[in-house]
Parts: sequence; structure tokens; C-alpha cells
Amino acid sequence: MAFCIAVIGKDNAPLYLATSDLERELDLQYHVHAALDVVEEKCLVGKGAPESKELYLGLLFSTENHKIYGFVTNSRVKFIVVIDSSNIALRENEVRAIFRNLHMLYTDAVCNPFYIPGEQLSSKKFDRAVQKLMSGNA
Repeated sequence: MAFCIAVIGKDNAPLYLATSDLERELDLQYHVHAALDVVEEKCLVGKGAPESKELYLGLLFSTENHKIYGFVTNSRVKFIVVIDSSNIALRENEVRAIFRNLHMLYTDAVCNPFYIPGEQLSSKKFDRAVQKLMSGNA
């Protein structure tokens, strides 16, 4: 289902990055980092609106092979998901569910007392759950 899932910190440093296709990992990482510019632009446009709890940004941009979706929390942590564009059966509600599950997994991992804020996520439980999300079995 998803090719790449990224969790980006508020200073645009990657906290977690997982790809399902290791041969195209560099290309997918490029798409994630290119999407950060679109996320920043959308967040600046929404500055005048009242601060919401979460900000689902929807489809950031699309290429021939991929669709890139974004989500930002109130603490400015960004979630980027790269999905195969040939998957036309994917609905907007399913993408929202992916982000909702990813946000719950992230908060569980960050609430761990052994997690140091700002460090990369290295939780095996988080990694297994993200791999499950990427395969579409969540």
C-alpha cells in the first residue's frame, strides 16, 4: 500500500523513515524532502486560521508513480506518506486512517520514558507497526 512513511521533526530533521522498496529508497527520500516545502507553504497559509489539534494536509503533490500525502500535528511534527499512484481504490478516508494510526503509534513511542526528545525513533514495536501499516494490514 504505502511505499514510504516518514516522521519529520519540527526542525525538519527526519525522526523516522521507512521504505518498502529498498532499491528506490533514495528516490522516495527525495520525494519526502521535496514534500516538506509544500508542507511549510501550506502551514504558512493556514497561520490566520484558528490553531487546530491536528492538520491533515491531504495530497501534497503527485508524480507519475507516487502520490504524496501530508499531516502536521500541533507540535509541528510532520508525517509524510508516499503511496503508489496506480492504487486508485485508495480513498481519502483510508489515507486519514493511516495518518490517525501513525499519529497514535508516534505518541505511544514518544511517551516512552526512555525516549530522548529530538532523537530518532528506534523502537522495534514502532517499526513493526509501521511495517504493518505499509503492507496494508493495519
